[in-house]
Amino acid sequence: MIAIIISACLAADPGVCRDYRIPLAQTIDMANCVAFAPPHFVKWAKRYPDWEIKRWRCTTSSVEDL
Repeated sequence: MIAIIISACLAADPGVCRDYRIPLAQTIDMANCVAFAPPHFVKWAKRYPDWEIKRWRCTTSSVEDL
């Protein structure tokens, strides 16, 4: 399974950061993750308005990690 890892920090306190995992459909492979990732950022930003995305990456992950 492929997941997007978003590393984000609080806008009000940039020293407080955390990683968020967004699992992708099982049909998405690592090569296509980059193309499918950007729409997830918009949804994520609406859900977590106090956080700012600092970086992101695609990674393989097991179901237990999510």
